[in-house]
Amino acid sequence: MNEIGATLRAPARTGRPVGARDSRAYKVFTSVNTIGLIAFCGLMLYPFVTVLAQSFSSAGAVKAGLVNIWPVGFNTDTYAAVISNSMFWQNYRNTVVYTVVGTAIAMVLTTTFAYVLSKQHLRGRTVLIGIAIFTMFFNGGLVPNYVLISSLGLKNTMWAVVLPGALSVFNLLVMKSFFENMPRELEEAAQIDGLGWGGIFTRIVLPLSKAVIATMILFYSVAMWNDWFNAFLYLDKKELFPVTLFLRNLIAGASTTATEGAAATGGNSDAIAANIQAVTMILTMIPILCVYPFVQRYFVSGVMLGSVKG
Repeated sequence: MNEIGATLRAPARTGRPVGARDSRAYKVFTSVNTIGLIAFCGLMLYPFVTVLAQSFSSAGAVKAGLVNIWPVGFNTDTYAAVISNSMFWQNYRNTVVYTVVGTAIAMVLTTTFAYVLSKQHLRGRTVLIGIAIFTMFFNGGLVPNYVLISSLGLKNTMWAVVLPGALSVFNLLVMKSFFENMPRELEEAAQIDGLGWGGIFTRIVLPLSKAVIATMILFYSVAMWNDWFNAFLYLDKKELFPVTLFLRNLIAGASTTATEGAAATGGNSDAIAANIQAVTMILTMIPILCVYPFVQRYFVSGVMLGSVKG
C-alpha cells in the first residue's frame, strides 16, 4: 500500500511519469529561462538600488556621477533634513488619507457596477457597457474637467483628488468578467434560502471574490498613491498637497525644502539639495513596498483569473 501511495503521489509532485529524466533540450531551456529571469529582475531592481544608494551618498559623489549601486561618501544628513520637515509629513499624511478614502470609494463603485453588468438579464446592459467603454477612449478634456470641478465647489478639497479617478473602466471590465464566471447555482441556492440581491452580493459573491478584490485594491491604491496631476490641477494650498506633488516640486526645482532642511539641521543647502530627491523617493515608496508582500498571494491569483476555465 505504501508503494502504491508513493507511486500515485509522484506524478502530482513532478508533473512527469515516474522515472522520467529531463532531456538535454529541457535542461538548456530551463537554464536559459532562469538566467533570463534573473537578468530581468536585475534590470527591474537596478533603478531602485541606484536611488537608494544615492540617498545615502554625499552630494559631491552624486553630482560627479560616482554612485552606482553602492553609496559613496555615506551620510544621513539628508534623511534628517527631510524627516524634520513638517510639510513633508503633512503631505505624507494627506497621501495616506487620499489613498484610503479614494480606494474605498473606487472599490464600492467598481464592485457594485461590475456585479450589475454581469447579469445577462439586465435591461440596457449593452448600453451601459458601451457607455463605460466609450469613456476609455474619449473624455471631456482638461479645461472642461477643471471648469466642472471648480463649478461643483470641489477645488482645494480632498474630493477633487479622489473623485475624478474613482472608477477605472479596465478594472470594471476585469471584475465583470470574474462575476460572469461565478456559478449561477450559488445565487439560485441563496435565493431559495430567501436572500435578496443585496444579501447575495454581500454574503455570497464578495467572500468568494477575495482574489480579484485584493488585486483591484492593489491597482487602485498604487495608482492613487502615485497620482500627483489631479492635485497639481485642483489644489492651490500646500497643506493639502500629497507627498507625490511635494516630490514633483522638488524635481521641478519649485520647492525650497533643501534650504529649509539645511536650516533645520545646520547643514549645507547645496549638499542636501543634491540628493534630497532620492531620499524623498525612497520615503515615498516605503509604504507600497511594505504592503505588497501581504497581498502578493491574492495578486498572483487575481492576475490568473480567467486564464483557466473549468
